[in-house]
Amino acid sequence: MSQDLREMFKRIDSVSKESMKEGHEGRFLKRMEKELPMAKRAAFPIYKIAAALIILFGLGALFFLKLSVPGPMDATVVEKGTAIPEEKGISLGDLSPDLKKVENYYMVNINLELSQLKISDRNKALIDSFMERLEELNVEYKKLNNELNEIGPNDQTITALIKNLQLRLQLLHKLRDKLQELKKISKEEGENDLITSV
Repeated sequence: MSQDLREMFKRIDSVSKESMKEGHEGRFLKRMEKELPMAKRAAFPIYKIAAALIILFGLGALFFLKLSVPGPMDATVVEKGTAIPEEKGISLGDLSPDLKKVENYYMVNINLELSQLKISDRNKALIDSFMERLEELNVEYKKLNNELNEIGPNDQTITALIKNLQLRLQLLHKLRDKLQELKKISKEEGENDLITSV
C-alpha cells in the first residue's frame, strides 16, 4: 500500500499534459466577478471620519473644561451698604499652605451656603437679620486682617481669623436650619388649611 509520492506525481504529470484553452483565465475572472463581486472600498472610510470627530469633540470638551474652571475665590462674601476698601498685604492663606487650606475650606463653604439661599417674602426679614450679623463678622474679619498686616502674624490674630470664619459658617448653618423650620411650618399650616376647608 505504501507508494512513493514522487512516483505518483511523475505519473500524474505524464498523463495531464493538456493545456487550457485560450482565454480561459479571463473568462474565469469575469465569471468570478459576476458571481462574487468585490465591494469597492470608499477612498476615505466613514469610521475614520467618526474617529476624527470623536477626537476633536474630546479635545474641545477638555479645552472648554480647562477654561471654565474658576480660579481661587476671593475672601469677600456679602457686603451690605458701604464697603471697606480692602488693603493689600498678607492674608491668612499667605502664612502657610495649611492655613490657606483652612481659609479656602471655610470661604468655599460660606459661599456655597450663600448661593443656596432662596429669598422669598416669607423669609426675607429672617435672611436680612442674619445678613446684618454676617456683615458685622465680615467687617471684623477685615479688621483682623489689617491687624495681621500691621502687627505681623501671631497666634491670637490667626486664631481670631479662623474663629471668625467658623462663626460665619455656623451662622449660615443656623440660617439654613431656621429656613427649613420655616418651610416645614408653612407646609403644616397649608395642610391644616386644607383639612379645615374640607
